[in-house]
Amino acid sequence: MILPPPLVAALQTLRSAGGQPRLVGGSVRDWLLGLEPKDFDVEVFGLDYETMGRALAAFGPTDVVGRSFGVLKVRLEGTEYDFSLPRRESKTGSGHRGFAVEPDPQLTEAEASARRDFTLNSIAYDPFTQRLIDPHGGERDLKARLLRHTSAAFSEDPLRVLRAFQLAARFDFTLAPETAALCRSIRDSYKELPVERVWGEWDKWALKSVKPSRGLVVLKQTGWLAHFPEIATLDGLPQEPEWHPEGDVFIHTGHCLDALVGLDSWREGAPAIRRRLSFAVLAHDFGKAVTTKQALRHGRLRWTSAEHEAAGGPLAETFLARIAAPLEVIEYVRPLVVNHLLHHDGAAEYRDTTVRRLARKIEPATLDDLIAVMRSDHLGRPPLVSVETEKRLGFFRACAQKLALEHAAPKPIILGRHLIKLGFQPGPSFKKALDAAFESQLDGAFQDEPGGLEWMKNYLRAHPLSAN
Repeated sequence: MILPPPLVAALQTLRSAGGQPRLVGGSVRDWLLGLEPKDFDVEVFGLDYETMGRALAAFGPTDVVGRSFGVLKVRLEGTEYDFSLPRRESKTGSGHRGFAVEPDPQLTEAEASARRDFTLNSIAYDPFTQRLIDPHGGERDLKARLLRHTSAAFSEDPLRVLRAFQLAARFDFTLAPETAALCRSIRDSYKELPVERVWGEWDKWALKSVKPSRGLVVLKQTGWLAHFPEIATLDGLPQEPEWHPEGDVFIHTGHCLDALVGLDSWREGAPAIRRRLSFAVLAHDFGKAVTTKQALRHGRLRWTSAEHEAAGGPLAETFLARIAAPLEVIEYVRPLVVNHLLHHDGAAEYRDTTVRRLARKIEPATLDDLIAVMRSDHLGRPPLVSVETEKRLGFFRACAQKLALEHAAPKPIILGRHLIKLGFQPGPSFKKALDAAFESQLDGAFQDEPGGLEWMKNYLRAHPLSAN
């Protein structure tokens, strides 16, 4: 493992002081997966807290905020690292924080690693001998891409079930059957979790998944899907096989999410974009739970879900609020859910007016966001791919780009300052005139300020305002 030179220097100093430093946790896992290791955490055997602190003090100020847990934070050339002692943990109360922690530098490596959640996170690495320390078979499980709990202590921390959910999605892991059974046995402990910790795991799922459907499958396997009823109601909810050969709405949603993370809009997007797209695609069919029924279509009974997009808006809001999503996420997701069916029917080409008004309607989300949601929905019906739908999406994107509206909604060209410049004093009548101007702008009556001023002068001749 290639380590940053400042960290190597600190590790050598700890070794010289009599310690046995080990790289632990996610950095070892990621390195073994062929990914670039980040967030290096170090566990130091053979030293007490004071000796470890003195050894690291040569590298700059140390943060002892984690002293009671045997953790010391050190900033080395702008990067913060955690150095910790092996520790024992015992359950003292309910919830994620109900633990007594006792640092013990004399613990064996097998004992220290047994407190970690999954075997693939229990692997340690000796940076001096380049040796893996793996007493719980983590490397074997990592090669099999299997999430298996390290010990029975797993059940003492219910947050670990949600860690399984997001890790499965982030790395395309599956859950060991015995671990799924253990998770089911602690399903009722979900209520002990602080809602901000629940959001933290959902946020990792939204931002970092390579196969988001894996996470949803873990929730189903563990029985924890029941804690997210808007998703649970999709499981087993029928769809018309001719239009959805992939299966029920839960399966369809998983396919849509997996398609999303393959799109450039998601892969190249900033975290804020990834977050809102992931939740919009997750929630896009929530409304089917309250609208699905059988109805006559083309001469026979079929499963339909008319107006499910509108019904999904409030359900998306409820779900996101329950997991403590930031308000800005809710504000972006709802209009994407409510307007995600444009690609299903309609003309092959879209009028400029339609595109302008839609861009305004879905604000603060963008047309680029909406196209990503629609395309994910379209690709979520394997093996079906509609040539006509592909054409519609292509024409829609081309029109948005032509109007320079793919990343932002249109803004009013004519403002109050223009009316003041024309000699009018601000007053209640301004709003009516400015609203009329913007509506005409959306209809394409003018595209620039000179054209807008000329339009306004003509409007004022027919609808006079009080002048100075």
